Amino acid sequence: MTEQTHRFKAVIAGKSYTIVGQATDDHMRAVTTLLNEQFKQLKQVSPDMSKEDAAVLMAFNAISDQLKMAAAADAAESSLSAEQPQTPTKETGE
Repeated sequence: MTEQTHRFKAVIAGKSYTIVGQATDDHMRAVTTLLNEQFKQLKQVSPDMSKEDAAVLMAFNAISDQLKMAAAADAAESSLSAEQPQTPTKETGE
């Protein structure tokens, strides 16, 4: 079953956006909340940082986390493959 694309209105860092996607509204709300929390933290640490610079840093951190998770998933998959016993195959000679 294909998920339907829908629009979600979000306010991020004080600006309104309409986001089009297939994720649920709950997911979109969670992402919006996390983005706003991260933006607020960055502005507390560096109040003079522009919204653009904050957005670039958040994007960099998100992609960095994504790459780390992908590497961890690959490592877990490799270790599972290595742990699984090999089933001997029976050769038939005719």
